Amino acid sequence: MAKTSAMRLVELMVLKQDIRNVLKYLGKLGEFQFQNEASKSDVIKQNPDAEIFSDLQNVRSSLSLPDLTSYRESLEVPCEEDKTKALHLIDVASSLHKRELDAAGEAKRAKDAYTEALAFSNLKVAYSELESLSFLTIRIGKVEDNTFEALNESVSSRAVIVRLGTEDNRILVACSKKARFFVDGELKKVGFVELELPKDFKGMPDDVLLTLEENSKKTIENLRSVEEERKNFAETHKDSLYHLLQVYSVGSQIYEVENVLESTEMVYRITGWIPAFEASKVLHEIDELTKGRTAIREFLPSEVPSVLNGSEKVPVKLKHGKIVSNFERMIFSYGSPLYGTVDPTPFVALFFTVLFGIMFGDAGQGLTFLILGILMQLKVIKIGGWEKFGLVFMCIGISSTVMGLLTGEFFANEEILVPFSRFVTGLFGEPRDQILHMMPSSNPESIKRMFLFFGFTVAVGFIINSCGLIINIINQFTLRRIGKALFGKNGISGAVFFWYVIAFVLRVALFKHSPAVYDWIIIAATLLLTIFGEPLERLVDGERPVFENGVFSGLISAVVELIEVISSYLSNTVSFLRVGAFALAHAVLGFIINMMSSMAPGVGGLLVSIIGNVIVVVLEGMIVAIQVVRLQYYEFFSKFFSETGREFKPFMFRYSSAIGSVK
Repeated sequence: MAKTSAMRLVELMVLKQDIRNVLKYLGKLGEFQFQNEASKSDVIKQNPDAEIFSDLQNVRSSLSLPDLTSYRESLEVPCEEDKTKALHLIDVASSLHKRELDAAGEAKRAKDAYTEALAFSNLKVAYSELESLSFLTIRIGKVEDNTFEALNESVSSRAVIVRLGTEDNRILVACSKKARFFVDGELKKVGFVELELPKDFKGMPDDVLLTLEENSKKTIENLRSVEEERKNFAETHKDSLYHLLQVYSVGSQIYEVENVLESTEMVYRITGWIPAFEASKVLHEIDELTKGRTAIREFLPSEVPSVLNGSEKVPVKLKHGKIVSNFERMIFSYGSPLYGTVDPTPFVALFFTVLFGIMFGDAGQGLTFLILGILMQLKVIKIGGWEKFGLVFMCIGISSTVMGLLTGEFFANEEILVPFSRFVTGLFGEPRDQILHMMPSSNPESIKRMFLFFGFTVAVGFIINSCGLIINIINQFTLRRIGKALFGKNGISGAVFFWYVIAFVLRVALFKHSPAVYDWIIIAATLLLTIFGEPLERLVDGERPVFENGVFSGLISAVVELIEVISSYLSNTVSFLRVGAFALAHAVLGFIINMMSSMAPGVGGLLVSIIGNVIVVVLEGMIVAIQVVRLQYYEFFSKFFSETGREFKPFMFRYSSAIGSVK
């Protein structure tokens, strides 16, 4: 059986002049995990590349450009030319952004002033009373010569100020009520003299409205001009910006790691785990990269003190081909195997595929999953990251198609595949419409076939449970836990009890075997070794006392364990009846869809068939997948996943989490 990949601990003593090149190599390699989690120092160290990266992200946001989701070019660190370009780009873009914000603010204030004034243009009240009726304060008057620009600059953030007529010192000031005291103070500084308007003057002066309208249009045009300039700038500089974002993303991560490494003034110490099959090549390339200046040491896990004393677990890496590797996340979502134990991924890939196919047998719907998987694998379809499971969809698509060919279903129709079924069955005897007829009926043969099918699914469950037991026994011997390997529910004694009881039941049911004395002796002996597994483990492993909490407590525990052993093995076996139940339910759903579509004439029947199949593919597909995962977790994994290991998570450059997430 395949086991987890062998690992090596590597220690590198790297000169300061080489550290960035070595970290760049390790990040691009993506096969090196630092021995310990990087601890944050109390001393805050600079990360200039992270600061520039953050500024470049602000530039990208201000230019309304979408962010990258991954690297688009080869991974490189920033050079001096990149730094010069980045600083210039940041400076120009920041200036442009400020101009756009200022123009937008000015346009809003001008528009608000005009809108407010326009609202009172037809009021038949004295102009002197407008201030008490509006949220807008208006001042019309004259200021000293050559003071307009200074006044405009001082109040531009709180008021709109425009020239009236052709005279430079005749102005109109519009501001909110809250800002009027500040504005009045600034007006006083430039010798503002308010114009006297007739007390009986009604409405808003036409020249005031015209001036405010023209000023609003002017500011809007100015804003559009700046926005257009920003769009042109973004279009001409986006390639350069994306390049800089990528190199500074890499640079920031290198600085982050460098800042937490053990170091002296001249030398950095790097320790980490690497797969054994990569070790020789990687160490040779590091030696060449640094021209022999790096001191390198390599250790077996059995030579690492922290591993021997149990304070550190060796990271677990699983090595598979493309198909099986797609099922790895199912393992790690439950837990990581211990280092050096059996790799369960190939079993998971096989069992998941087979169980899904049995429960979801329809050739047409299976082909749908297969085509969807192919499109996901080719990146034609991208659904929230699920495209990385394209091969999983292809596997379950193939298994569902094969099961559909056996049951004779094609998009819930049982007539289309009849010629195929009759051809295949005709090769072995009398031709039949279905190779495996799933729909129940009152026919005794049908009922018999149904029970045989349920028996088949229980047999599949027996194989899966047995594989879990065998994996656990091998793992315990590998970890030199002899007691756990020999005794207990998942040890040899429990496995022999389980297997013998199944064989005993089959002999009685199928071969009319009469129970003999030796049957009861074997069952009783293996059951006793199983329920007293804990004290027997302590005895074999040399731990004392054998009954940790006393003999009476041990007897009570044995009784509880007896109930647990019998109930768990019974439930683990019977649980696989649900596989047959779901297969039967799928066939019934197909029959209902086919019947409903035949009742609706023409296009209506076609629509019923399409909608029914879509519902089955989506909803039942999800339900079946959940049930298969449940069977794997609770019936298979529970046999050997008594302790989890440490997943191998190598240091690699990730654009989306470039800052603050290096492990």
